[in-house]
Amino acid sequence: MISETNPAVSFVRANDGIRLAYNVTGEGKPVLLIHGFASSRVQNWGTTGWIDRLAQEGYRVVSFDCRGHGLSDKPHDPDSYGRHMARDILTVMHATALPAAHVMGYSMGAMLTIDLVMRHPERVLKAVVAGLGANYFDEQQDWRDKVATALLTDDPSLIEDNEARKFRIFGGQKGKDRVALAACMRSPRSKYTPGELKTAKPPVLVVAGETDTLVGSPFGLATAFGDGRAAILPNKDHMTAVGDPGYKRAVLDFLAA
Repeated sequence: MISETNPAVSFVRANDGIRLAYNVTGEGKPVLLIHGFASSRVQNWGTTGWIDRLAQEGYRVVSFDCRGHGLSDKPHDPDSYGRHMARDILTVMHATALPAAHVMGYSMGAMLTIDLVMRHPERVLKAVVAGLGANYFDEQQDWRDKVATALLTDDPSLIEDNEARKFRIFGGQKGKDRVALAACMRSPRSKYTPGELKTAKPPVLVVAGETDTLVGSPFGLATAFGDGRAAILPNKDHMTAVGDPGYKRAVLDFLAA
């Protein structure tokens, strides 16, 4: 299982000089993993068993730390995120010689995966959009500003909004940079309408927990894609869905089909 001290970690510089950390594990058809907000390639995909499982199933697994996360550089300027994060995916794909790959993102990573599907469909074989649902169409900048403000609050007990408090606690874990995370949260994200998503060419699997009120139903998002399907994880929320065995089974079946 990979760790933050694994000597296999490599680095590549983005066009603006930000250093990005990545791992390559296994051999076979490539799968690119994009983690969620305030997480990392290790926390999202390593400790949950995803990387080992995919490698055992015969995939070449590429995972990387988004800027502001993990071992990658952590700028404090919101202008250093946004569209830069989408370009970082292509930088990592170039560094690991991936002309195209299966791509799986969780939460923030799922939004980045959708952007890749829409802007560069030729780079995506199949896409897994996890930790995301129908609320994708409704997310507002003022809510994200609320989370960013919470991240900069020293005492989490002072935060009244329950979801914002959860993000503050998660983002306050050892080794994480709350200022960088707040900047990332404040930066704009690309969003697409149902009409635009209907033109997506790669097959898309949308996965979310049954009790994940943060993102809503995966079916409401899956039906927007030209070739979309959904999987719901019983009794799982946004945090507990990531390592769920049912999530792994659904993805492996989807990729193998």
